[in-house]
Amino acid sequence: MVDPIFQSQNYQLARKLLDASVLRQEAIASNIANSETPGYRRLDVATDFASQLRSLVASGDMKSVQELQPHLAEDANARSMRPDGNTVELDRELLEMNRNTVDHSFLTDLVSNNIKQLRMAITGNVS
Repeated sequence: MVDPIFQSQNYQLARKLLDASVLRQEAIASNIANSETPGYRRLDVATDFASQLRSLVASGDMKSVQELQPHLAEDANARSMRPDGNTVELDRELLEMNRNTVDHSFLTDLVSNNIKQLRMAITGNVS
């Protein structure tokens, strides 16, 4: 009875995006920590994760969505404006951190609401 709720497309998609958000936060923290490291290359969640997730959801292959894991990769679009080859722009990282915080908060609320609905269905209590 519980499985259909946790197997719903919206719940699975929110969980995967939440995983990616957590990983992106780790990348941003690493980028900020290495903003003065010569030759450091900016990291982010691999761009193929979003496209793979989008195509799997469009095809309805939720089994593969569950197995898909986000991973970090060097940001190929980041260009070095510094002579030491570092591709981190601190202002950009702070902006990305704020965006990621908003995304994470939204996704956490979405997943939490699914769990709250399940608890309410089981117990009959809203709290």
